[in-house]
Amino acid sequence: MSLLTKDSIALRALEPLDINLLLAVENNTDLWFVSESNLPLSKSILESYIENASQDIYEAKQFRFVIDFQGETAGLIDVFDFDPIGLKVGVGIVVLPRFRGKGISKEAITLLQQLATQTWQIHQMYAHISVDNSISLKAFTSCGFKEAGYLKDWKKWKGAFVDMRVLQWFSGL
Repeated sequence: MSLLTKDSIALRALEPLDINLLLAVENNTDLWFVSESNLPLSKSILESYIENASQDIYEAKQFRFVIDFQGETAGLIDVFDFDPIGLKVGVGIVVLPRFRGKGISKEAITLLQQLATQTWQIHQMYAHISVDNSISLKAFTSCGFKEAGYLKDWKKWKGAFVDMRVLQWFSGL
C-alpha cells in the first residue's frame, strides 16, 4: 500500500518482499560512500531491519521509503537524524541504475517534502552531496534545495578525501 503518490511515483513502507532490494543496495560497495557502511549486511540482519521498520519516526528518528515507479521498485529514499524539536531531517536517495534519467528522484523528493511538512511539520530538510555528483545536485536543487555550505575533505573514499556540498530546503512553516 502506497503512502503517497504523484504521477507515476509512489512512496511506501518497506515490506518483507523488499529483502532482495535491500541486499542489493546495502551490499553494493559503490554505495558505501554515501551510506558510510564498510561491511556487508546479512540477510537476517536486513530481515530484522524490515520487521522493525514500522517503528514511529518520533521514536526511531529515521524512516526508509521504497520508491515505486509505474508499479516497479525503483529505489529508496531515507529520512534520518529526525529532530522533532528543531523540526529538521536529513534526506538521502538511491535510484536503481535502470530507472535513472526518468525524473524519479525529483518526484520522490517532492513527495517527501509534502509528507514532511504536512505530517511532521518539518521546517527544513538537508542533504550532503559529493561535489562530483552532479545528478543528485541537480535533483535536489530542482526541488528547491539551496547550497548552504561546502565541506572540504569531508569524507574519505578509496584513499582520497572528498569534498561535500550541504544543501538545505526550507518549508516556509
